[in-house]
Amino acid sequence: MLVLFNKPYGVLSQFTSDGARWNTLSEFIDIPNVYAAGRLDADSEGLLLLTDHGALQAAIAGAKSRVTKTYWAQVEGIASEEHAAQLRRGVQLNDGPARAIDCKPLGNITEPWPRDPPIRVRKSVPDSWIELTLDEGRNRQVRRMTAAAGLPTLRLIRRAIGPWRVDDLPLGTYRVIDDDDAFCALRAHAIA
Repeated sequence: MLVLFNKPYGVLSQFTSDGARWNTLSEFIDIPNVYAAGRLDADSEGLLLLTDHGALQAAIAGAKSRVTKTYWAQVEGIASEEHAAQLRRGVQLNDGPARAIDCKPLGNITEPWPRDPPIRVRKSVPDSWIELTLDEGRNRQVRRMTAAAGLPTLRLIRRAIGPWRVDDLPLGTYRVIDDDDAFCALRAHAIA
């Protein structure tokens, strides 16, 4: 089975606490023997996939997987087409170059849901939203990429992984898809 979970801010991508101040998945998901297919930092929000199927996990988040992940980043500063082009061309990070396979400023959007706690707001510094799509997932990669482009991330929401989107999934809830449907969706996404 594949579990699509809309992870709130402040929740670890695991079921047990490491003694930190964060909540865990066990407070939201009551399905035994499922594990995250990839991870999403506690201070990031949005789509997290979990599965009990090893081959499905490998297809989504294994070392050879190229399943895309799309993020909305609320950044400090006004994201422009020049910033997006720079992120598509690539930026240098301390662990090597990284580039978005697609990137665009989002203009005036309404936040998908309120964050608890809200981001810090500085009246003298504007903020904006930018969308990035990646086909890899290094540690805190989106945050490091936007910072390298001069747009520090204030809030990060994963909107999609491959064919699955978080759009119709309320914050803190999940939906279950059976393995056959999950594999079919992955195959169709790879062809598209």
